[in-house]
Amino acid sequence: MAPTYLRSTASALLAVGFAGALTLTACGNSGSSGAGSASGAAGGAVKVGLITKTDTNPFFVKMKEGAEKEAKANGVTLMTAAGKFDGDNEGQVTAIENMVAAGVKGLLITPNDSKAIVPALEKARAKGVLVIALDTPTEPQTATDALFATDNLKAGELIGQYAKAKMAGKPAKIATLDLAPGISVGILRHDGFLKGFGITQGDPSIVCSQDTSGDQAKGQAAMENCLQKAPDINVVYTINEPAALGAFNALKAKGREKEVLIVSVDGGCTGTKAVKSGQIAATSQQYPLKMASQGVGAVIQYAKTGTKASGYTDTGVTLISDQPVSGVEVKDTGFGLANCWG
Repeated sequence: MAPTYLRSTASALLAVGFAGALTLTACGNSGSSGAGSASGAAGGAVKVGLITKTDTNPFFVKMKEGAEKEAKANGVTLMTAAGKFDGDNEGQVTAIENMVAAGVKGLLITPNDSKAIVPALEKARAKGVLVIALDTPTEPQTATDALFATDNLKAGELIGQYAKAKMAGKPAKIATLDLAPGISVGILRHDGFLKGFGITQGDPSIVCSQDTSGDQAKGQAAMENCLQKAPDINVVYTINEPAALGAFNALKAKGREKEVLIVSVDGGCTGTKAVKSGQIAATSQQYPLKMASQGVGAVIQYAKTGTKASGYTDTGVTLISDQPVSGVEVKDTGFGLANCWG
């Protein structure tokens, strides 16, 4: 049981401006009409809303692909929107309001702010809309009907265990390159890493912590800052693989890329290739396509039977590395590349 606090295409597009922050599109199995109207079977197809953090991150691109495929296979209308940037809560609130007004039966959302989004979701649920969080839980998790996600605590724990075993008793000087305040997925991965490594927040082995927003350029800048503060860092935890590659670039500039162990989370194709090349030692791979397809399926089930999905559904996580260590189960990059995304 995971912790309860825990992630034919339309012939036309429907675009509505969301205060300059979002674009809403609706895809169905046939036809398209004006804003807020359904396309599809006679009597109107079931409408499902998908709101991701951004529309540029490969993780969310793959999530959208999974939702589109499931919607097309079942003849339902998929409406999509994305934040203008990671952390854009206001844009997501506007998207929720527009989708509810358009008559969606269910909403799938990766919250940009796990707490600030809650009032908007509660209003949607009060109107009978099924609300499912994908990838990132709300705070509290009960603000949504269900959560379909990686066990992010476990994802962090796996790379923490790996890093601990890989260090083989050598004193660790750890830098944590985190996400941003207020985002539960970042908190869970960070806490999981500490748990897996066998330390707690404030442990003296943690010599630097910086936020990166999961961005490669910010990850590089954060690593540069950490190296100025503690030049002898030998372990780097990163929130995701773009941040990890930024850290690698900063270390390479100092000639230290072969001396420092970098571990990460996501399992995108670029990141998995970086594991294969040795830039990243290990990553915890997650599966966004599965999150979205199962979420769409849950809304369809609700539309057909009135039965709401509830609780937490773990969509899986696998530790990927070509440098196995004793006592930690890993799969190699052959498996990782066969199951990656992006």
